[in-house]
Formats: sequence, C-alpha cells, structure tokens
Amino acid sequence: MLSVVIDALLLTDIDVYLYDTQDPTEIIRSFDVEVQRLNRIHIQFIFFLTREVFFNMTKVGYARVSSKEQNLDRQLQALQGVSKVFSDKLSGQSVERPQLQAMLNYIREGDIVIVTELDRLGRNNKELTELMNQIQIKGATLEVLNLPSMNGIEDENLRRLINNLVIELYKYQAESERKRIKERQAQGIEIAKSKGKFKGRQHKFKENDPRLKHAFDLFLNGCSDKEVEEQTGINRRTFRRYRTRYNVTVDQRKNKEKRDS
Repeated sequence: MLSVVIDALLLTDIDVYLYDTQDPTEIIRSFDVEVQRLNRIHIQFIFFLTREVFFNMTKVGYARVSSKEQNLDRQLQALQGVSKVFSDKLSGQSVERPQLQAMLNYIREGDIVIVTELDRLGRNNKELTELMNQIQIKGATLEVLNLPSMNGIEDENLRRLINNLVIELYKYQAESERKRIKERQAQGIEIAKSKGKFKGRQHKFKENDPRLKHAFDLFLNGCSDKEVEEQTGINRRTFRRYRTRYNVTVDQRKNKEKRDS
C-alpha cells in the first residue's frame, strides 16, 4: 500500500512537467485535476498511516485443551506468528475461563483474534455466538486457521460477511456432531443397561475418604466452598455435588455453630 502511494506521488510530479507543451487554459484545467488527484492520494496516505502505524493492529492467539493432562504444543506452534497468546486448560462447555476472559479484555479495535479450530474457542453454539459478538463489539475480527482463507477478497465488508457465514456453518456442524455423540452415548448406555453391564460413572470419592472427610470438617467449621478447594484441592463444584450426595448442608453447619457456642 505504501509503495503504491509513493508511486502515485511520483507520477503526479512527472505529469506536471508535461504541461509546458499544452495550451495555457488546458494547463490550468489539468492542474486543477492533478491537485484533486493529489489530495485523494494524500488522504489515502494519511489513512494508511493511521490504520497501520498509529492503531498498530495486533494478532492475538487463543489456545485451549480440556484438561491439565493434555498439552498445547500443537496449537502454540500454529500460533507462532501472533503477538500474544492466551491459553486455558479447561472444558469448552463454559465461557468462564480465566485466560479467555483476559483475552476478551485485552483486545481492541482492529485486532485479529486467531484460533486453530473453532471448537478451541467453545463447543456450545449459543456461547460461541455470544463470544463472536463480544469480539465484534470490541471492533476485532475472528480468524480460524482450519477454515478457508478469505485473504484473496479485497473488499473488507464482503470478506467479513463470507467469513461469518462460513463460521456459522461450522458452528452448526460442530453443534450437530456434539448432539449425535450424546445420542450415540445414550444409546450405548441403554444397551449396556439392558445387558446388565452398565455400572455408571465411578465416584471419585467414597464417603469415608479421608480427604473428603477433611473437606466436610472444614466446611462444617465455617470454611466456604472456595476455601475448602484451596485447602484440599477438591474442585468447589465437585465438592458441592458431594455435599448434596451426603447431605452436608449449611443448616448442619449452623446447628454445629450453635452447639459449640
């Protein structure tokens, strides 16, 4: 873009030198045309500087795997060309991921958010749409590396439109595949139950597990679920499920506090 502007400026200067062979009236008219053309070129030049230099568009990467045991190496290698990478090791079923939220707070107008696959951003169609809207509200755009490239389309609005349509199709496909997996899983469970082979999901803790008992004691002695998580390493959502299963309630804690007082 910059080289095109400079070439245009040089061509304008050359044209001016040719005016000495023309009629004076024609020279004045042609000069006015050249001035207008020069003004348009200057406006293009200023726009180029403003967009490319002052706003300094940034490519921001986001990577995700579902658990701490998985590694991010493949995604990080694909995102090597970006300025900054945010990454989470959490399920894509929820948008409450620390680094995802940090990325959304970090991006600004003109930035490009890059992910290797759309499902790295999220798996739920509704939440994916909300995330894309948040990115667009910030004035940034989303680029998915495994989707067809739109770089050959010069018109920015058309490129965005086609890119968004392609993403919508992939979102629908991903959501449909997720539903089919759940349906097949449910069918498999029903068949296993009918054959007496289904045992269900194994519980992580039994009621007499020392770690779980310690967590219950901390809770009954006034600790919040978050504090229990910090002291025992048991995820607070998991701990709430076990409290419900074994009927360890806030009322029990209140009754204990009354007895102790």
